[in-house]
Amino acid sequence: MKKTLLSVAMGAAVAGLWASAASADTLADVKAKGFVTCGVSQGVPGFSNPDDKGDWSGIDVDYCRGIAAAIFGDPKKAKFTALSAKDRFSALTSGEIDVLTRNTTWTIGRDNAGMNFRSVNYYDGQGFMVKKSLNVKSATELSGASVCVQQGTTTELNMADYFKANGMQYNPVVFEKETDATSAFDAGRCDVYTTDQSGLYAIRLKMKNPDENVVLPEIISKEPLGPAVRQNDDKWFHLVSWVHYAMVTGEELGVTSKNVDDMKVNGSPEIKRFLGVEEGTKIGTDLGVGNDWAYNIIKQVGNYGEVFDRTVGEGSPLKIKRGVNALWNKGGLQYAPPIR
Repeated sequence: MKKTLLSVAMGAAVAGLWASAASADTLADVKAKGFVTCGVSQGVPGFSNPDDKGDWSGIDVDYCRGIAAAIFGDPKKAKFTALSAKDRFSALTSGEIDVLTRNTTWTIGRDNAGMNFRSVNYYDGQGFMVKKSLNVKSATELSGASVCVQQGTTTELNMADYFKANGMQYNPVVFEKETDATSAFDAGRCDVYTTDQSGLYAIRLKMKNPDENVVLPEIISKEPLGPAVRQNDDKWFHLVSWVHYAMVTGEELGVTSKNVDDMKVNGSPEIKRFLGVEEGTKIGTDLGVGNDWAYNIIKQVGNYGEVFDRTVGEGSPLKIKRGVNALWNKGGLQYAPPIR
């Protein structure tokens, strides 16, 4: 009987936890407090990086501002919490942050660990950076090297797989904070630094002598980077996902922050529906925000192409080519489901 009662009690407790999770409503909580809190990196130029005044910039930062614009019509109602790779997931699952917009790879393991991913705001892959003085031209020449890497990342796991698959020995030099790992590489404590290739270009800018470092050509993994939210909170999950798709749709339709007001008046029926001015449009209200949600994102933050260009692309110090992050109809992978 005791065993039966215990089983019943445990079942009730689990059911209670699921009921609580199922009733989660982050969107309502965000509206009530008047701002959205996004988890970002501790400083990766082009993605999420604070200046000396504490003002944040980067593609992940603009994603967060896009969420704030969709909800409040004000991108300034976004707050940022800097998180290490080790702490980012617990910060999300505990409710410390509303959404993780920090450059984070979508994996099946993470999908099964209390988080939901869907949209990818940057398709990336892991690479290696070395000192030019080593005269290394390929990652296949790195046997015996010491490699600086950040703890608790897919980067650390991919590195182990790559060296093992290629029959090479290496010495991992592991750090909790990315800034410590990059400082160690810059100081010569390791031969190699490894992370997402986009991050390597960003980090190279921070080196004492950037031109003394070279990014090797190999990409050894798939790293689809995008936002994560807690599971069992569908309304919030949908909104966060569609903020990215709205930015991509804006670029597909040729709607920019500069012409969006004209497009509201003179655009095609598809554009007017997208911007919330076509009669009968209720896409925004179905998402739990105003019908001008997409207009506010484009007007106040920009479409995907505008954001990419100023944060990591040709208009930024990184000058990364669009590559696979071009639109699907321009040879890339960025593709938005229809907004209708």
